[in-house]
Amino acid sequence: MYDLECRRRVLTLAAQGRSLNSISKETGVSRSTVRSWLLRPTPSRESTRCPRCADIPGPPAEVAAYSYLLGLYLGDGCISSLRSGVHSLRIACADAWPGLIDLCAESMRAVRPGNKVMRVRSEGCQYVTAYSKHWPCLFPQHGPGRKHQRAIALEPWQQEIVNAHTWDFLRGLVHSDGCRIINWTTRLVDGERKRYEYPRYFFTNTSTDIVGLFTDALNRVGVDWKSANQSRDAQNISVARRASVALMDRHIGPKY
Repeated sequence: MYDLECRRRVLTLAAQGRSLNSISKETGVSRSTVRSWLLRPTPSRESTRCPRCADIPGPPAEVAAYSYLLGLYLGDGCISSLRSGVHSLRIACADAWPGLIDLCAESMRAVRPGNKVMRVRSEGCQYVTAYSKHWPCLFPQHGPGRKHQRAIALEPWQQEIVNAHTWDFLRGLVHSDGCRIINWTTRLVDGERKRYEYPRYFFTNTSTDIVGLFTDALNRVGVDWKSANQSRDAQNISVARRASVALMDRHIGPKY
């Protein structure tokens, strides 16, 4: 998912006899992507543009939107198979966070610009929905059953995107299954008990694989976290250290 100018530059360097390693280092494009472009120098001109099965790169903003949408999908999304090979992607967004609903719709529109994005109302929430034949291409984690009942792992190309846009991925996960709250405690100071308030982040998901993706991403950006199992089927991640909360606030912040 790179722009067309980047693809032309890669092909120009390859025509000069440059190695995969040197091209990758100079352009920032992964070796696997360079190799696929060399095998197919001209992008497919399918009317249903798909950056996976047609191997058509997208602009950086689209890639960042995908990383965010991936986080939302892993938390509150599902893909359903319909007739004629069409699939629907639905992301459940609570009515309490209208800004989050807008962000979800914008990211879905950025990833599939040729597809209409709809908002289907339900009790207490809206399902941001779009139809496409290519949602399983973009979200290979799709499968039968609930996510916490099957293995969830990123494909190498997805991991490349998450590594490049980690904060967008984390924002999507927090916006789906996380929150920012204000905790409080009391301390005795000079014989007087005073109340202190401090913010912290929580993330809870019943899939240990998805929790692992979240904590791996936190580690990548230098956020300290702690784990505390609330039940046999759920894992809760807490971010409470002042510096780490400040870092999360800078890149994520509270829902709105």
